[in-house]
Amino acid sequence: MSSDIVYLDGAFIAAQDAKVSVFDRGFLFGDSVYEVIPFYRGVAFGLEPHLKRLEHSLAALRIPLSTDLPVVLNELVARNGGGNLSVYLQVTRGDAGRRTPVYDASMQPTVFACCNPIRDIYADGPDGVSGIAVIVTADLRWHRCDIKANGLLPNILVLQQAREAGAAEALMIRDGVMTEGGSSNLFIVKSGVLYTPKLGSEILGGTTRGLVLELAREAGIPYQETDLSYENLLEADEVWISSSTRAVVPVLSVDGKTVGDGEKGPLWRRMFELFSQFHHRLMTGEE
Repeated sequence: MSSDIVYLDGAFIAAQDAKVSVFDRGFLFGDSVYEVIPFYRGVAFGLEPHLKRLEHSLAALRIPLSTDLPVVLNELVARNGGGNLSVYLQVTRGDAGRRTPVYDASMQPTVFACCNPIRDIYADGPDGVSGIAVIVTADLRWHRCDIKANGLLPNILVLQQAREAGAAEALMIRDGVMTEGGSSNLFIVKSGVLYTPKLGSEILGGTTRGLVLELAREAGIPYQETDLSYENLLEADEVWISSSTRAVVPVLSVDGKTVGDGEKGPLWRRMFELFSQFHHRLMTGEE
C-alpha cells in the first residue's frame, strides 16, 4: 500500500487529498517524465544520477523546472517514516485549461511524488535473491527511449505478456538487436567478460546500469558496451537484468531455455558483493 503523504506542487498532503486537473497534459497526452528512486533507511541510493537523467528528460521535452528536488524528496521520505522506500517522481508540462496538442512555453509544470515500501535487497545476501525466467519479444516502443517518459503502454503490454508466460521480465529486440527489458537493463556474461547493449536513443541509460559498469571498472572486471543478438543471449554463460529497486538479478532461463548451468553465476555473485559493499559505504560512511 502506498504511504500516506505525497508531494504535489509545493505541498505535502494526504494521498486522498491530492488532485490533478483533468486538463493536465500528463493525463491527456502523457506529456510528462518520471523517475523512481530507492531510499534505504531513509538515505537515497543514486539520487544524483537519477536527477541528472530527469534533467535530460525535461530538457528533451522542453519542460522548465525550478523545484529543489533533493530537499523535497528527502522531506517526503522523512514524512513517510524513513526506512526503505521507493520514491516515484513525475513532472508534467502542466494544465493548459483545455485539451490542445500545442502548448504555451509559460505553462507551470505539475510536480508529484509519492512513496512505496521496498525490500532491502542487500539484507539477505546473494542467497536471498531468486533467479528469474524471462521471455524475448518485439520492441514496439518509440525511438526516444532515452527519455524516461510516461508513455509506457508498450512496456505494460510486454510485461503482461511475460507474466502470462510465467516469466518475470520481457527482454525486447529491435531489428535483430537486443535493447532492454520492459523495466530493466540487460547484461550477459561470456567467457568472463561482461556485455551490455550500447547506449543510444532506443535504450534508457539506467542509473543502476551505470553503477554496474562503474563497479566493474573499479574491480577490474572486463566489460564491453556493444550490440547483442538473440543468439548471444542464448549462448551466454550468465544473463542479468538491472534496475534501481532490484539492483542486479540473475536470469536462469530465456524463452524456456536454460542459461548456462541454470544456477546463479559466479560473476553475478561477485557483482552482488560489490553492490552490497557500495550500499554499506553509503549507509554507514565506512570504507
